[in-house]
Amino acid sequence: MATIDRVFAGSIPEIYERFLVPLIFEPYARDLAGRLARTGPQHVLETAAGTGVLTRAIASRLPASANIVATDLNQPMLDHAAAQRPNDRRIAWRQADALALPFEDQEFDAVGCQFGVMFFPDRIQGYREARRVLKPGGSFFFNAWDRISENEFADVVTEALATLFPQDPPRFLARTPHGYHDAEKIRDELTAAGFAEISIDAADAISKAASPRDPAIAYCQGTPLRNEIEARDKSRLEEATTHAADALARRFGNGPVEGRIRAFVITAIR
Repeated sequence: MATIDRVFAGSIPEIYERFLVPLIFEPYARDLAGRLARTGPQHVLETAAGTGVLTRAIASRLPASANIVATDLNQPMLDHAAAQRPNDRRIAWRQADALALPFEDQEFDAVGCQFGVMFFPDRIQGYREARRVLKPGGSFFFNAWDRISENEFADVVTEALATLFPQDPPRFLARTPHGYHDAEKIRDELTAAGFAEISIDAADAISKAASPRDPAIAYCQGTPLRNEIEARDKSRLEEATTHAADALARRFGNGPVEGRIRAFVITAIR
């Protein structure tokens, strides 16, 4: 994975929250939070919290006595997340690397991670750390996108940008968010990290937007795909966004649009 794939800075957090969260993340956050809350945890750790969509979903399902430590490697994403829920004292926001967590062994009842493991440079180490900080019997809940062909908006945007930059196509979406879709590999890596009880479920949903331009902005300007586009030609970000929007309009129409999305939801018990 390229280092640039992990940079969520500048205006990316705001655009990510405004466009990408409602487009693809909210339904999976509700699902993951529901699974986690059913275990009745009092002390929850979240890794790769981003702008806090899963944090908010978990907090809405836990009692006042519970607490959440929400972490992310990117401080700008955490700053944006904290601003969305400034008065919830159950939540502590902390910058941390999921591969080297600054917490004691067996400190948490549950660990959650919303579409973050694909960004881990060493996923087995990330899984080992999640297991280390879990109490015996505690659960690690996370999700990962299926292959890009099963996620229509992302696929169309990727193919559109390949025609705009044919000599060096931006491949962030296929390479990283949608690059970790082998369920058996996920299971094997969790096993290597020490987890024994593992379940993996496929979860389908429909992504909806008011217009084709919304998902174009979401992907081209609200993810590290923006970094790839600007690395090729900084002056062409708006052109790339419009090009992606046009491709989405040709595929899905000019009004409100809907596209298929698919992910895996994983539970691993310590």
